[in-house]
Amino acid sequence: MPDARPLVVRDARFREHIAPRSHPERPERLVAVDHALEALGDTVRRLEPREATDEELLAVHDRRYLEAIAGCAGKTRQLDPDTYCSPLSVQTARLAAGSLCEAALRVARGDAKRAFAALRPPGHHAEQTAPMGFCLFNNVAIAARALRSEAGVERIAIVDWDVHHGNGTQHTFETDRDVLFASLHQFPFYPGTGALDEQGHDHGLGATVNLPLPAGCGDAEYGLLFDSVLEPILLAFKPEFILVSAGFDAHERDPLGGMRVTTAGFGLFAKRLRAIADETCGGRIALALEGGYDLDALADSVGEVVRVLADPSPRGGEFPETSPRGMEIARDLRAAHARFWPSLAERVQA
Repeated sequence: MPDARPLVVRDARFREHIAPRSHPERPERLVAVDHALEALGDTVRRLEPREATDEELLAVHDRRYLEAIAGCAGKTRQLDPDTYCSPLSVQTARLAAGSLCEAALRVARGDAKRAFAALRPPGHHAEQTAPMGFCLFNNVAIAARALRSEAGVERIAIVDWDVHHGNGTQHTFETDRDVLFASLHQFPFYPGTGALDEQGHDHGLGATVNLPLPAGCGDAEYGLLFDSVLEPILLAFKPEFILVSAGFDAHERDPLGGMRVTTAGFGLFAKRLRAIADETCGGRIALALEGGYDLDALADSVGEVVRVLADPSPRGGEFPETSPRGMEIARDLRAAHARFWPSLAERVQA
């Protein structure tokens, strides 16, 4: 019988991307995450990291950009107001992208049903030709392209629950009907993208699903969107694989975000997506660490999410009842996306 335990990528080398003093995206984040994952013992299986190949990186990023980033190896540089390179950052970023590719490919090929990759630097802000927002390579976008080219997966859903909008991922796939990008994020907020009317272009129109939320939303508001907007869209899309940009900076204790999601709330996010994966794509789901800057909140939340992935039969767990404000937000978002997703139209009238 195949080993049902989820794959987990973790390695001390991800700490070798060294932040300037006081930078929130710092190696200590993964020290905290490693402690949480270590506590899970043999309920998970460890997957050794590997570097991304040039072909995997070039499936998303421009060659001139890769050459420019390669030129930073062995140096310390500020790449934009928020993003930096230290001497081992290029190698670490290639390791992050390649490790997520490997985890996703192992799941796609049946070696496991689920995976979690504890990576840094994060990736969802990285554009085709530019670093941005702490990110050098777009890990999730690179893994999605690898799934298509190396494993023959055609329909991929990417769910991004980081508090910041995944601009780089959206821009990579906004003309692609077979890659659904769905993002729940604080808005208006960094990086300024992710407005409700950003719904894709050309053949990809409708496959970009932005769910912008005002500051102060928590488990109840997020939960209503998971259950009444995201779930029906994913069920209608029928993905063959689900990738998740799992940021934990919407946590109520996070210093950069303005949201109120709890540790238990992140566990419910994982339960909902695991159940959808079980129903639509044989359980095939892989999550990649993005943001999350309060060390205790990050460790607790990652531990909760991976416990959900490892549980042989997770049961129960309901989101809190939402407020009239939350109902209004959900109604507006359902209405905005209903023309592309008819299953939402009935809910608008509810």
